[in-house]
Amino acid sequence: MATNLYTETVTSISNWTDTLFSFTTTRNPGFRFLCGQFTPLGIVVDGQPLAQGEQPVLKRSAMCSAVHEEHLEFFLAKAGDDELTARLHDMKEGDQVLVGGKPTGALTLNNLQPGAKQLYLFATTSGVAPLLSVIKDIDTYEFYDYVVFVHCARKVEELAFTEASITNLLKDEYFGELVLKKLFFYPTVTREPFHTTGRITTLLEAGKLEMDLGMPPLDIATDRVIICGNAEMTADVRELIEARGFAEGSHAAQGHFLVEAPR
Repeated sequence: MATNLYTETVTSISNWTDTLFSFTTTRNPGFRFLCGQFTPLGIVVDGQPLAQGEQPVLKRSAMCSAVHEEHLEFFLAKAGDDELTARLHDMKEGDQVLVGGKPTGALTLNNLQPGAKQLYLFATTSGVAPLLSVIKDIDTYEFYDYVVFVHCARKVEELAFTEASITNLLKDEYFGELVLKKLFFYPTVTREPFHTTGRITTLLEAGKLEMDLGMPPLDIATDRVIICGNAEMTADVRELIEARGFAEGSHAAQGHFLVEAPR
């Protein structure tokens, strides 16, 4: 087995829809990450890593837990004939998973240019995971006056995990009150009746998102953006905000927005 993998024990698992699920695990004291990062994730079956040949089968997955929490939490979508996500979906408490010891990813606050007032988070499907970690970090609220979390789902039931996570965050004894003042949750649905409907790009193009929030249109002088979700959404939002002058950030150079499409 690769030496940079920790073996962790599943402590809880929740099924939010037929395909969307979350679970928590123990956390090795040596595991460190930044909010917004991803790490390889695998599973132990009958005492051995699920593997292809001599290599464990791993899926790059984002932590949605806070960096300071003693446990790890993941939110995944069961994908077609993918054996790993199918086995992860069917886990029980006490089962073991493999967690990569070297998290990576560009969706970290230090890759955004400083000086903005608002942070917009745009997510679909399991792309909410790294962004949930971002809103659980106290630095987010110290850097920005307001944080807008936009979760676009096909069906209302797909919003449940994000809603539950934010509800729990508001109860946090240390900074729940700060979150209540600064965080705006904006759910939208595309295939069912809901109080807000439409894709993220549609809402931005029409100015409806900003109008509903009572904020001016996205502007590089005042706003930063993190985008995570399906390939179509990330490409479309990228094109839209680049047309407004936003530049992508990375480890090499800070920018006005960050983007990843989970694989």
